[in-house]
Amino acid sequence: MSQEIVEAFSQLVKGKGIDKDILVGVFEEVFTALMKKKFGDKVKFEIIVNLERGEIQIFLEKEIVEKVKDPKTQISIDEVRKKTDEEFEIGDIYPEEIDVKEFGDVFDRRLINQAKQLFNQKLREIEKDIIYKEYSQKVGEIVVGDIYQIRKDEILVNHNKNELILPREEQIPKEKYRKGDVIRAVIKEVIKEKKEPKIIISRADNMFLARLFEMEIPEIYDGIVEIKAIAREPGERAKVAVVSNDERIDPVGACVGMKGVRINSIVKELNNESIDVIPWYDDKEQFLKRAFYPAKVKKVEIDEANKKAIIWADADQVSLIVGRGGQNIRLVGKLIGYDIDVIREEKPIEEYEIDIELIDFKQELGEEVYQKLIEAGYDTAIDVLKAGKEKIKEIEGFDDEKVAEIFTILKEGFEE
Repeated sequence: MSQEIVEAFSQLVKGKGIDKDILVGVFEEVFTALMKKKFGDKVKFEIIVNLERGEIQIFLEKEIVEKVKDPKTQISIDEVRKKTDEEFEIGDIYPEEIDVKEFGDVFDRRLINQAKQLFNQKLREIEKDIIYKEYSQKVGEIVVGDIYQIRKDEILVNHNKNELILPREEQIPKEKYRKGDVIRAVIKEVIKEKKEPKIIISRADNMFLARLFEMEIPEIYDGIVEIKAIAREPGERAKVAVVSNDERIDPVGACVGMKGVRINSIVKELNNESIDVIPWYDDKEQFLKRAFYPAKVKKVEIDEANKKAIIWADADQVSLIVGRGGQNIRLVGKLIGYDIDVIREEKPIEEYEIDIELIDFKQELGEEVYQKLIEAGYDTAIDVLKAGKEKIKEIEGFDDEKVAEIFTILKEGFEE
């Protein structure tokens, strides 16, 4: 009977990878519950499970008495002498072995099924702990799974028969996902919950990009090249600052690869997210000058206390530094953890290499302003700029605000 029970329960855990010691503990817990149901909470007993032999031994600890009042907790000295040749005295504790077969009312099919339910419940708790521990140790690692359900705010991914969750905020914007697609993501967080561990994965986190670099670039995997900082706007653009621990190795070249083959494979994985790889310098002034290349930064001022940086650049370099929608300067700021302000320095008029006919600004200036400038004898942009604001303000209808607007339009024309 005990072998049948052990075998029945052992079938439930096949392929689950549960440690034998843990399994024995579950057996003991299940049969403890059954024994208490039969004999009550006051009885003391010991359960021994031998999985190899398929045996369960149960010993009730009974007090040896002359006359038994409670057969669940007591045994007579005469009964003990019939059972064993060992010497016991009144008052000793006798471990009476209970043959499982003798307790059909406890271990019948109905109660075996109840035991199976309890056993399954305990196994689920153990499995949850195993899954939690397994994936907690994998935080920061890339996993590959297949999408099996797409919801409004999240995608469910199957990985080794475990459910992973890709929330909307961890997805790459504009990336299309379909049921059955194979997907790569980094394990970002594992949350212990009552029902099941919640395993959060991400494709938008900086950690995912860092792991892709490790996978594609041997020098990073081997520690020769080190990633110092990452800034991303997922699906659009990323900046990765790297440094080499071997002066013979160019860190940027190692990451980009010959003809861009290494970086291109990462770009493809990230839905064509543009990636800038730049060299890292501990000197923030030097780093900022290099980070904005090919734009030319003239001067950098660092405010360590307030985590701010101010950079000066010629007017024609500002648009390159700032980038579309301020993205470039924003990402560089994230790399060093500083707010960055840029100060535009106007280029002296004499440094302009070419002049521009005033007619080329006709649309921006407007017909009336254009005609007044022409009638005043100004044919080119430099003619107006050299004249100066005070001189142009002498033209009828031109106040300070209008003159400032004219000069802004003309100067921006040289920056394009």
